[in-house]
Amino acid sequence: MTNQNDIKIAIVDDEPSIVTMLQMVLRRAGFHQLYDASTCAEALHLVQRVAPDIVLLDITLPDGSGLELCSKLREYGNPHILFLTAKASDLDVLRGFAMGGDDYITKPFNPLEVAARIQARIRRLESEAPTANQVKRPEPGIYRFGRFIINEAEGELLVEGQPVPCPAQVFHLLLHFCKFPGVVFSKTQLYDQVWGINGQGDDSTVMVHIRRIREKIEIDPGNPKLLLTVRGLGYKLSKEFQEL
Repeated sequence: MTNQNDIKIAIVDDEPSIVTMLQMVLRRAGFHQLYDASTCAEALHLVQRVAPDIVLLDITLPDGSGLELCSKLREYGNPHILFLTAKASDLDVLRGFAMGGDDYITKPFNPLEVAARIQARIRRLESEAPTANQVKRPEPGIYRFGRFIINEAEGELLVEGQPVPCPAQVFHLLLHFCKFPGVVFSKTQLYDQVWGINGQGDDSTVMVHIRRIREKIEIDPGNPKLLLTVRGLGYKLSKEFQEL
């Protein structure tokens, strides 16, 4: 099991009260490698120096936008980026995920929820990693659905034969649908099974991730043929295009 003390968390926010509150709650949750920055410049330097596993990133910073900073952070590794934002419109959230964010929480927020989401992320990584005494696991799958292929082992999405960049959480959500083609999942089930947060997330997070997937795999994202909405129930990946 992952030692939470080994997890490095960077808090990028210019409000000292929020930083102090998050540090207190995270320490109580067992996280002790905590770092903070209050500007984009400080955050870039911090990420280059420390290589954090998780970044809690405010969108509005004194010297720039956390959205633009997010894409720059990806140049120095692949941390799990969770936006802390007072901007909660679908457009704002969509922009955040487009820039490479993995999750978001709107202000004001309960710091215990932040700790819970981080712990859920760690549990997901543990469930995907082989253990020392584990019998050899089967090869992760390659899933083909018409115009796209997703390679679980290599973490790669190909659309019409071309690699398409895919943020981690978007990849995990699409992979989940690929493993259960034709099965309808509600937003609550997706939050439980993909995010690992027992259905306690914001509905718009799932909606935005669905939209991001459609923008990558559909010919016409506004008229999807692969990832379908089942009105009143949830979403499913059509089995019609599955190649066995």
